[in-house]
Amino acid sequence: MTTAGRWLLEKVNSGLVRVFLIVVGLFWLVPTIGLLISSLRSPEDLSASGWWTVFSKPSQLTFDSYRKLLENGDITDSLVNTVLITVPATLLVVFVGALAGYAFAWMEFPGRDWWFLAVVGLLVVPVQVALIPIAELFGKIGLFGSVFGVILFHVGFGLPFAVFLLRNFFAEIPRELLEAARLDGAGELRLFFRVVMPLAGPAIASLAIFQFLWVWNDMLVALVFTNADSQPITVALQTQVRQFGNNIDVLAPGAFISMVIPLAVFFAFQRQFVSGVMAGAVK
Repeated sequence: MTTAGRWLLEKVNSGLVRVFLIVVGLFWLVPTIGLLISSLRSPEDLSASGWWTVFSKPSQLTFDSYRKLLENGDITDSLVNTVLITVPATLLVVFVGALAGYAFAWMEFPGRDWWFLAVVGLLVVPVQVALIPIAELFGKIGLFGSVFGVILFHVGFGLPFAVFLLRNFFAEIPRELLEAARLDGAGELRLFFRVVMPLAGPAIASLAIFQFLWVWNDMLVALVFTNADSQPITVALQTQVRQFGNNIDVLAPGAFISMVIPLAVFFAFQRQFVSGVMAGAVK
């Protein structure tokens, strides 16, 4: 371990730093806790007092808002659309990015370095630049307003980062390990699935979390490329605010559900996420 890594580890393990991190974490959770409590209060209580008054009057808590949410077809349909968009967009980016990352790291083909530079260059292309041209293209081929069109857009803009991240991770795998597998008769596909992918668990988890959170929380792309039948939860909540404004009994539980699912995904894979981010940082 390097001197800088040892110093950082000692500082993180100190009691004062731990207390500070716990306090920061609690402050970070305050908006989420407030939204949860608001989603469990009636509209009358929400308009009469702040969410923190529930600690002195716990009788305010009720699940009526969630019952109304389940009866709201626009919200429930949009939640299903969000899953239909996010899961395929995440899986495709991880799978295709892993294949391309392995090819750029360990396979020889003409112009490999130049192609990789082109992929890295795509990282600087902002999403806003492509919205109108791709919207016109999707309109001509019949994909505009469909869930599949939104998935393709997210996959296209997620792949450059995926290829860049996974290629750098795969390049750190010892060459001797791959050569030994080739001597045992392993082809490229078997080498990829049986040797490389098991070693890439932390990097894959980090990429999947990044992609999942980006797609799940996206509203700009969904606002442009979806219609009433394919809109995700972010657009549905924005539409509810614009149309009704005062239906907080539906907006609060809907917003909490849209927030708690990515939080659950992050905390479920936080160990792999930290391992993937720190991979190669400390020797």
